[in-house]
Amino acid sequence: MKRYDKLYINGQWVTPHGSGYTQIINPATEAAFAEVANADLDDVNAAFAAARAAFPAWSRTTAAERAEWIRKLHAALDKRKDELALAISQSMGCPLEIAKIIQVNCVKAFEKFADRAFEMEKEVRVNNSLVVREAAGVCAFITPWNYPLYQLIGKVAPALATGCTMVIKPSSVTPLQDLIFAEAVAEIGLPAGVFNLITGRGGVLGDAMVTHPEVDVVSFTGSTATGKRIQKLAADSIKRVCLELGGKSPFIITEDAPLEKAVTFGVKDVMINSGQTCIALSRMLVPASRYEEAVQIAKRVAEGLKVGDPMDKDTYMGPMSSMGQRDTVLSYIQKGLDEGAKLVTGGLDYPAGISKGAYVKPTIFRDVNNKMAIAQEEIFGPVICMIPYSDINEAIAIANDSIYGLSSGVWAGTQEAAIAIARQLRTGGCYVNGGDFNYDAPLGGYKQSGNGREWGDFGIHEFYEIKSMQL
Repeated sequence: MKRYDKLYINGQWVTPHGSGYTQIINPATEAAFAEVANADLDDVNAAFAAARAAFPAWSRTTAAERAEWIRKLHAALDKRKDELALAISQSMGCPLEIAKIIQVNCVKAFEKFADRAFEMEKEVRVNNSLVVREAAGVCAFITPWNYPLYQLIGKVAPALATGCTMVIKPSSVTPLQDLIFAEAVAEIGLPAGVFNLITGRGGVLGDAMVTHPEVDVVSFTGSTATGKRIQKLAADSIKRVCLELGGKSPFIITEDAPLEKAVTFGVKDVMINSGQTCIALSRMLVPASRYEEAVQIAKRVAEGLKVGDPMDKDTYMGPMSSMGQRDTVLSYIQKGLDEGAKLVTGGLDYPAGISKGAYVKPTIFRDVNNKMAIAQEEIFGPVICMIPYSDINEAIAIANDSIYGLSSGVWAGTQEAAIAIARQLRTGGCYVNGGDFNYDAPLGGYKQSGNGREWGDFGIHEFYEIKSMQL
């Protein structure tokens, strides 16, 4: 078993003050294969002290200097993409070949933040005032286990571009890619204190990070419940808080949509990464007139997906990230049955040929109404609720009847018709007629799905302040 016994603080690999280790469990085998050191509050203080000390010099670097550091770091990460994919696959179960695409391709988007660094040098004259941009300060980043590298880069890249310094704490389920990232930081010699990494339990470290007096910006990705707590804790010192939280995203298929394509897209969208995707289109809204046909298509597509060993190149769906997450998803499947929804496929048993590991069958419910818990609460697993509607106005009303507003999807007969519907959905994003994910587009939600935006040109806005100088 590989042991990671150091933290990365102030440009050095240091022995933590904290004691003990957290084991990293392969959810496909239920066996531990690595362990990482547990930081304590002394380590938190040391990391933020380093970040604060580094901030004045780093924030005064030119955009050209920061852009060059970003390019160097991108090159160092690019060489280790296979290693990153394997670390993520082993720790949270995403099939390796799929991890290389949906988990690690974000590395290529990292370099684009080199050019975005120059946004910080833009100045605007407003009558007798000069308006400039300045780095927001020291950042506390807490990242999740479902897309751990993507969320890490989505926070670190804009922070580096704008001149912020940072302390990162990854999920204790998936810390390995962050340690690889820190090795790349050390390899290129990024100035000490700009990037600091601590590992350990969120329950021990999280509150200390978001309330730390040296922190100016908190960026968190995870559950809505935890996001609410972080916002409350950070409010006492008026920290800037960026939250990317839960979702229960609707997917409206219209009467004139190509049903086979649309339903296939919807099923695969949810089942990839074992349903552990914040923006998964987990509520499929179908015209009542086409409902039975759509149900049969969904059943066929779901049952045609290979579930199994993440190391098998033909596997589409691996296990859940942990046995605990499996238990959570199975409890929701049981709740759906108790509520009166009917199984189309899937259910509570292990997939065929599997008897251990955190596996859940691709599961589809029919006869779901939007008031059921399985239609309102984020399951975060391979579960789809198929909901019939009578007309498009009802579909839009059902889609918006949620505390969440992260993502959505529409598939209509024409792109123009789909966009007209998408404009009426209270969500931060929408996939129109099967559109692809875009790393240059902003990601974030409405309502209880969070605040702020990550990625793309909008992703740097959370990390700078505006100053006006009256001349």
